[in-house]
Amino acid sequence: MWRALASLAARTPAGIVLVHGGGKAVDRHLARLGVVSERRQGLRVTPTDQIGDIVGVLAGTVNKAIVSELNRAGARAVGLFLGDGAMTRCRVLRPGGVDLGRVGEIEGGDGALARALLSNGFLPVVSSVGLNDDGFLNVNADDAAAGLARILKARSLVLLTDVAGIKGADGAIVPSLTIAGVEALIAASVISGGMIPKSRAASKIAAEFEIPVVILSGEDPDHLTRWAEGGTVGTSIIPG
Repeated sequence: MWRALASLAARTPAGIVLVHGGGKAVDRHLARLGVVSERRQGLRVTPTDQIGDIVGVLAGTVNKAIVSELNRAGARAVGLFLGDGAMTRCRVLRPGGVDLGRVGEIEGGDGALARALLSNGFLPVVSSVGLNDDGFLNVNADDAAAGLARILKARSLVLLTDVAGIKGADGAIVPSLTIAGVEALIAASVISGGMIPKSRAASKIAAEFEIPVVILSGEDPDHLTRWAEGGTVGTSIIPG
């Protein structure tokens, strides 16, 4: 995967930005501390006394591991978090009035730092840790990618996951879905768990920019390569 990403960055004139989470790494770290992770609506509940550990894993261990792998693969990767250079402004997220603790969402920002890095051939690698006036916020990685794509006016957005795309009721990958189609599958509980915020983040960008947003597997480097070459792979969320 790292070579595929490095290759994609090298042959994309405007460059690419990689936004990442690290939920499994956070789960393992918290488990070692004797903490059981809780999720609601696909989002991690983040009490104030856990945010420091979560930031350390996401912006530290995971971010630097990804940067190291990409640089070994030939990229010029630079590790960042959402708050660097005022790249984003975040606020506390209360979905449906539910208190998730130090969970946030992007409300705006200044993409100057990312643009400066891209224009000089660097690959920004951004952890999904945000800031507000009260400190760090844990931002869902897909929402972070969507928010940063909005700030940078990205030409396309790819959301990588551990499955090959969105599955329909029959268990087969659905090649394309409208935004209404996504909501119908959520209402029918066909889309569930962590795929809910992922598919809704894709829908949000597809609607705002009127561009397709692709959800595909990050486990198989061939999927990203096929997508970059114009192949049909994963699930494309289309406006309309």
